[in-house]
Amino acid sequence: MTEKPLPTQMRAVVASRPGGPAVLSVTRRAVPQPGDGEALVRVAAAGVNRADLMQRAGTYPAAAADPILGLEVSGVVVATGTGVSDDLVGREVCALLPGGGYAEYVAVRAAHLAPVPAGVSLRDAGGLMEAAATVWSNLYLPGPPEPGSWMLVHGGASGIGSLAVQLAVAHGVRVATTVGSPEKGLFVEKLGAELVIDHRRQDFADELLDRDIRPATVLDIVGADYLERNLQVLGRGGRLVIIGHQSGSSAQIDLTRLLLGNLTVSGSGLRMRPDHEKDRIIDDLVRNAWPLYERGAVVPTTHAAFPFEQAAEAHLLLERSHHRGKVLLLADPDLSPTPDRQT
Repeated sequence: MTEKPLPTQMRAVVASRPGGPAVLSVTRRAVPQPGDGEALVRVAAAGVNRADLMQRAGTYPAAAADPILGLEVSGVVVATGTGVSDDLVGREVCALLPGGGYAEYVAVRAAHLAPVPAGVSLRDAGGLMEAAATVWSNLYLPGPPEPGSWMLVHGGASGIGSLAVQLAVAHGVRVATTVGSPEKGLFVEKLGAELVIDHRRQDFADELLDRDIRPATVLDIVGADYLERNLQVLGRGGRLVIIGHQSGSSAQIDLTRLLLGNLTVSGSGLRMRPDHEKDRIIDDLVRNAWPLYERGAVVPTTHAAFPFEQAAEAHLLLERSHHRGKVLLLADPDLSPTPDRQT
C-alpha cells in the first residue's frame, strides 16, 4: 500500500569516488521499491556518523555496495511491501539501515523501524538509532551496569558518547568521561557526567587513579593508544567495551592484567550484525530506552543540521571533532537547517 502516488526519482548524496568531503555530491536516483518485509520511508533527516566518513574515504571494511551513504534516518512511512501491515503507512518512524540514508526515500526492513519517541521531534529522531543501538547492544543487552558503579566514557561529547553518558546517569551509574575542550566539558557536565577529563591536557588514567576511581565499565572509541591505560584503570571484574579504533586497530595486551583483574574485553560493530540480532536490539530499545526519552531522562543532542547540498560541510565538522552531539542532514526542505555551533 502507498500513502499517495510517489515520484520515480529522488535526490540522494553519494561519494563519487573515495576521498575527502569534496567527493560528496547530490545526484538523482530511482526511488526504491519496498520488498518483502520492507517499508518505504520518506526521509526527514539522516544522521551523520564516522562510519559514513570511513565509507566515503574508502576505508570502511565490508561497507555496503550502495554508494548512497547513511546508516540512520527519521521520516514517514509512505508504502509497505508484502508481509508488512498497511497500518504503518503515515506513521513517523526512525530507522536503522545498512546504507542508503542520505536520500529522500529509503526502503527499510520493517523490523528495523521504531516509532519516534513522544516528545522527540521528527528532525532530531534522525540521529537516534545508530547511537542508541550501538550503546544499548554493547552496554545493556549483555547485562546493565550496576547502579552506583563508575563508567568511563571516552569521547563523551560525541553522538555516541553523549547518549552513553545520559543512559548511564538514568540508570544510576556514575560517569567519568574524556573530552577535547572546555566547551565540551561543560556540555557533558550538563548531561550528568561527574568527572570530566580534558584529554588534551590531562591523562585519564592518572586522573582516575589519583581519585581512586575504578570503573566497572569503559566504553572506548579510541582503540590502540588507550588499550593499556583502559585496562589499568578498570576495577576487578570490569569490562572494556571497544566500539571504535580512531587511534589504530593494533596493540599489544598484557594478558596477566586480564587474568589477575578478572577483566573482560569485548568489541562489536553494528552494521554487519545479522538482521535477527538487530531485530532484538531495536525491540529492546523501544521497550526499555524509549520511555527514558519520553519522560525527559534522556534528550536528543543535535549539534547542527545541514541540507543535502552541504553534506561536505557536515562531514568536515565531524572529521574535525568540532561537534557536540549529533550532526544531521535534512532531506525534508520544510525542516530548517541549524548553524554549526563552533566549539
